[in-house]
Amino acid sequence: MIDALTPPLVLGELFPRGVTPYLLGGLLVGLGAAIIYLATGIIAGASTFLESTLSYVSDVPRFNRFEYITSRSWRVVFTAGIVSGAVVYGLVFHPGIWTTDVQWWRLLGGGFLVGVGTRLGKGCTSGHGVCGVGSMSNTSLVSVMTFITVAIGTAQLVQALGVSP
Repeated sequence: MIDALTPPLVLGELFPRGVTPYLLGGLLVGLGAAIIYLATGIIAGASTFLESTLSYVSDVPRFNRFEYITSRSWRVVFTAGIVSGAVVYGLVFHPGIWTTDVQWWRLLGGGFLVGVGTRLGKGCTSGHGVCGVGSMSNTSLVSVMTFITVAIGTAQLVQALGVSP
C-alpha cells in the first residue's frame, strides 16, 4: 500500500553522482563560512552579501548601512567567487550542458520568489542553513525546517500536477 502512494522521485537514488562531490562541497562551504566568521565576525549569508553589493548602485538606506559600506569590497569578491566557482565547475566537469528546458519567465519568477522568501525569512539558506544551524540558533533551526518542508511540498505538488519545464 505505501509503495503505491510513494512518488517515484522519493524512490530514486539519493546520491546519483556518489557521495564524494556532496561531501567535498559541504566541507568547502563549511570551511569558507568558518574562515569568514573567524576572520571578520560576519556570518557568511549570501543574501546579506548581495544586499551589501547593492550599496554600489542604490541610495536606499537599507543597502547603505555602515557595516555594508565598510566591508562591501570583499563581499563583492565573495559573491563573484560563488558565481565564478559554479561556472568553473560546470566548464571543467560538465562542459557543453549550459542549457535548460525551463522557460525564462519561470526562471525569473522562481528567482523573484526566492528573493521574497529570503526577505520574509530574514536570511537565506547559507546564512540560516550553514551558519545558523551550526551555531544552534533557534531562529535558524525553525527557518531551515520551514525551507525544507516547503521545498519538499512544492516538489511533490509540482510532480503530482505533472508540471514540466
